[in-house]
Amino acid sequence: MAGPFEPVIYLASRSPRRRELLAQIGVRFQPLLLREAPHADTDADETALAGETPAAYATRLARAKADAGWTRILQRRLPRAPVLAADTTVALDGRILGKPADRAEAEAMLAALSGRRHEVFTAVALRFETRLETALSRSEVEFRALSAEEIRAYVASGEADDKAGAYAIQGRAARFVVEIRGSHSGIVGLPLFETAQLLERLGPLPDRRAR
Repeated sequence: MAGPFEPVIYLASRSPRRRELLAQIGVRFQPLLLREAPHADTDADETALAGETPAAYATRLARAKADAGWTRILQRRLPRAPVLAADTTVALDGRILGKPADRAEAEAMLAALSGRRHEVFTAVALRFETRLETALSRSEVEFRALSAEEIRAYVASGEADDKAGAYAIQGRAARFVVEIRGSHSGIVGLPLFETAQLLERLGPLPDRRAR
């Protein structure tokens, strides 16, 4: 009887959206579950550095998450396989809008995005042994004008919780979107083109099913 198989890659993320997107392009993976709180991907410090651009911020966090995932593999003596990690951040006029600390901050973020065009950066990092490859997706999203009542109702639904920029484009917030330019999957949380490019750059991986 076949036993558990070694993963082609590990996904260092708890996000169900990233798991669905990775499965969509046929990549076999195993979630790399960490010890942190339920909504935390890794122990990476998400505090922005002074003068850090949104692109640099997302890239730094994706790299830190991939590194942390590789460290967990070594610590737990798991089968060695590449670790994929990602980080998404929203930026308005160059200002980083991370995950809201509470629902009041979520409402403030959405009010700032109302009727405006903003940027979404998603960085992807792939770590295997000493190699660390990264890629960055940049997209633009335009929101229609939102009423205070709409914002309150959306935040009360809970969908804004733990979301960069306080919204999820794949959810109820889709009705706020006038236009997007760039990668829809990147806005959701894992740009599939860039992810596929990283995996191809790493080279073919063996199918190591236990026999």
